[in-house]
Amino acid sequence: MGQAIAELWLNHGYAVWGTARQRERLSVLAENANFHPVEMDLRNRAQFLEVFSAAEHDAGGFDVVVNNAGFGVFGDVCDVSTEVWDDQITAMLMNLMALVRKQTSALMVRGKTASLVNVSSLAVEFPLPYMSGYNVAKAGLSALSESLLLELKDSKIKVLDFRPGDFRTQFNSAMLPAKDSRSRDEGNVDQSRTAWEVLEKNLEAAPSPQMAAQDLWVAVERRREGTIRTGDWFQARVAPILNRCVPQRLARAVRWRYFGIR
Repeated sequence: MGQAIAELWLNHGYAVWGTARQRERLSVLAENANFHPVEMDLRNRAQFLEVFSAAEHDAGGFDVVVNNAGFGVFGDVCDVSTEVWDDQITAMLMNLMALVRKQTSALMVRGKTASLVNVSSLAVEFPLPYMSGYNVAKAGLSALSESLLLELKDSKIKVLDFRPGDFRTQFNSAMLPAKDSRSRDEGNVDQSRTAWEVLEKNLEAAPSPQMAAQDLWVAVERRREGTIRTGDWFQARVAPILNRCVPQRLARAVRWRYFGIR
């Protein structure tokens, strides 16, 4: 999705500073003279804060900042180790909050209209089964965006909580499995296997990430702020409305049944 967003902005004539943990992963965009590859690792706070400051100085300030980092871990709450949870929550929430603070300060000093985009997930509204760490991190990121909307309402910074649903990316193939399965009985294994199959099926039938990039482009161009949902028609439009109208106990039961959880 990050690549699709970068490509769209490049096609519109923007200069883009794109990040990845390994610089070679950015080589696909290297031929574009307006693309600037930046190696950044959200697990290393001192490194990414220094890298952002250097990139921001090099660019002469950013008009749009998009925070689109994250990774999934699939497994029961009791199967995911404390170390993995710490790594996931620290990188996707605590360290990202530190980076957003740095970004916000830079945008405020510049004093021009800009968009700060935090890519959370529709998992904030519809938590994914066996992905508790991911759900928690994305919910926290949405809460941060809501706080920024309040605190920056009189500034020129437009804050977007961008919530994608399922998109046809390599997210699942890069997901980490839980290492420890001692807590699982046969029923739990069957349910988690079914949930994984549903997740895989959804991604195979999902829209391309170019759709998400286009939705974000339109939102930024229109100077929108607040919550922006993107995904197929049902996930991004119908389901949130139904979720607000249907009693939560019933909505929860429907979601569980959908993922094969009894």
